[in-house]
Amino acid sequence: MELSNNHLDNIKALKSAILQSRYRAAALVNKELLTLYFAVGKFISRKIEEEKWGAKVIENLSFDLQLELPGLRGFSATNMKRMRLFFESWEDQFLISPLVTAKLEVIDLQEITFRPSVTAKLENSFLNVSFTHHIEVLQSTKSLEERIFYIQKTASEFWSLSTLKNHLNNQTFQKTGSLPNNFSKTITNDEIRQKALQSFKDEYLLDFINIEDNDEKDESVLESEIVQNIKKFLMSLGSDFAFIGNQYRLIVEDEEYFLDLLFFNRRLQCLVVFELKTGKFKPEYMGKMNFYLSALDEYVKQPHEQPSIGIILCKEKKNKVVEFSFRDFNKAMGVSTYKTSTVLPAAYKGVLPDVETLKKLMD
Repeated sequence: MELSNNHLDNIKALKSAILQSRYRAAALVNKELLTLYFAVGKFISRKIEEEKWGAKVIENLSFDLQLELPGLRGFSATNMKRMRLFFESWEDQFLISPLVTAKLEVIDLQEITFRPSVTAKLENSFLNVSFTHHIEVLQSTKSLEERIFYIQKTASEFWSLSTLKNHLNNQTFQKTGSLPNNFSKTITNDEIRQKALQSFKDEYLLDFINIEDNDEKDESVLESEIVQNIKKFLMSLGSDFAFIGNQYRLIVEDEEYFLDLLFFNRRLQCLVVFELKTGKFKPEYMGKMNFYLSALDEYVKQPHEQPSIGIILCKEKKNKVVEFSFRDFNKAMGVSTYKTSTVLPAAYKGVLPDVETLKKLMD
């Protein structure tokens, strides 16, 4: 039976309403849980401070709660200690917090309200992030700005717990906006320039790639690995990137040129080129990238889009060399490095044998 367009539109409208309702219901549940956990965290914190509660008291409290409320979830001794961490980590940033009476016998669940300076940064992000995500952020960050960054990203980009952990391990906060670039000279719009700075990192962790160090002749291997794992690469870039293609063909004056990786960034509303280099950055890479960006803006960019941006992704770089190389170019460019799963942590260097030694041992 073939459905009419009108019927399909009705189904689409109902589906949208149902999904929106479910989302709002989930958001309300999460808000209530965070409010409850914050209040319980305050209760425990004050008891420890004033009555010198120890770990055994919290364990007994958790056990007795299970007896009073069979099937109760989320109130293990470990989780109750996390509620204390949740409260104490944010206590100084709240204007009004859930109230505990003077005798600490009644817990009043009030609205969680931030100080104005924090509210402006967090907006609705805080209440849209699960308690588990919050605890992961608190246990892995040091500063308030870093904390806010990961909460905003988790809420706006719908990060799963594993994705959040990956970004925390990769120190995305420290690396975002720190790549050497010429945006201050080439992007005149302040808002677009700030967005561009936030959209790219100084270093990308490509831990889904497992290849030995290449010389520059093997860049196609790196490109092939990225394309085969394009979903993971997009996750490392951020949610605003859409993949257009690899070896993207441009024709200028009857000659063919091929761009390694071409993306479109929805937030910046522009094309983004990634040129891959398996060796050290060289100044001559800038001229080639500037040419690619000029050709893209002339032949591919749509009238409503912003000028294209180019990122040279190389194995290593020296920032002073990059800085000098930027001069006198009029296209927006940056230089990032990448790290693959074959890069050994500094703590293990000299402890484990290198690849060549392992090969000899196996022969």
